[in-house]
Amino acid sequence: MADKNKRRRADADSDNRPFKSKLKPDSVILQTLKTLKSSAAASKTLTLSDVGLSSTCREVADLPIDEVQSEIESLAYRIASSILSGEGFSFSVPSRSAVNQLYVSELDRIVLKDKSSVRNFGNVSTVRKATITLRILQLVHQLCTSNIHVTKRDLFYTDVKLFQDQTQSDGVLDDISCIVGCTRSSLNVVAAEKGVVVGRLMFSDNGDMIDCTKMGMGGKAIPPNIDRVGDMQSDALYILLVEKDAAFMRLSEDRFYNRFPCIIVTAKGQPDVATRLFLRKMKMELNLPVLALVDSDPYGLKILSVYGCGSKNMSYDSGNLTTPDIKWLGIRPSDLDKYKIPEQCRLPMTEQDIKTGKDLLEEDFVKKNPAWVEELNLMVKTKQKAEIQALSSFGFQYLSEVYLPLKLQEQDWL
Repeated sequence: MADKNKRRRADADSDNRPFKSKLKPDSVILQTLKTLKSSAAASKTLTLSDVGLSSTCREVADLPIDEVQSEIESLAYRIASSILSGEGFSFSVPSRSAVNQLYVSELDRIVLKDKSSVRNFGNVSTVRKATITLRILQLVHQLCTSNIHVTKRDLFYTDVKLFQDQTQSDGVLDDISCIVGCTRSSLNVVAAEKGVVVGRLMFSDNGDMIDCTKMGMGGKAIPPNIDRVGDMQSDALYILLVEKDAAFMRLSEDRFYNRFPCIIVTAKGQPDVATRLFLRKMKMELNLPVLALVDSDPYGLKILSVYGCGSKNMSYDSGNLTTPDIKWLGIRPSDLDKYKIPEQCRLPMTEQDIKTGKDLLEEDFVKKNPAWVEELNLMVKTKQKAEIQALSSFGFQYLSEVYLPLKLQEQDWL
């Protein structure tokens, strides 16, 4: 309590901060959050079968290690039989190109259609890709038999001369997930730790209980092996998804999660697979609403859409990677004038920013939400953007002391 009072006194000019006087007692805001949590009732997650698309679209599933191993061995047997019969070998690989993607409004996520391409070892244009595919299949089978996990970087360094660039081995790894019909984590290949979490959450990480209120201002790194995370417990009222590390650290140091009980999570920019899986797991197991805090620019909205609707690159696994019903809390284009963000803290949008914004307006997942369209149109029209840190012009703790509490009080989310 003493530390909390010291932080409050640190802003000597707090009474002069814009909109501070509009704040109601914390008890009123907490009641609003309790209502929000109760409205986030558990609902059935729709599948491709529920909307009649199971025959025209494909989706992978979490498979146990013995099933993944068995699938790879069956594939190897078919390849050997084809070679012995004098026909060579090839792979039928589900296409992950843009034309094979489909946004399904009933699911509110991007899925992969059923188009495939042939990767033939006997064709000069595909022989190298077929070789890489076979090599990675061998490495994944080795991981399954040893029951160990490695990073994508480890996988790349097993055969640098063949792979040449990690983007090539990473891409083929996604292809293998589609071929085998399993999630990428089922292949025992993970990305390096990136995301962090702090706040009112306890969970077991490979048998060790973790208390995220005792992780300091840096938070707890989100485990890359999400299959080893379990026994989630929380008294939080909501999950606060933050785009950037700087805002995360501000909220963590201010113990915002204690004043308005929540779990704060960030991927420090572009969402990684582990953070997306972890966020979905929290949402589904704890049945908590998710509020998102991102920059007021087209890329902030793109990051939010990846969490909510999925990425085109991994649309084959959108059922496991997307978190439904994420609410856009801020920073929104309309907030720039509403909260009187100073002109010197606003940035002019580049031509590329404007193009990205206009491209987003053509996306079906944006068109589905008229309020998103209105905000994005305002951004493109004013040609202005702002980062979360623009709020620091009113004081370094304005984000945690005024902006977010007022947003929560007014239920100002989309």
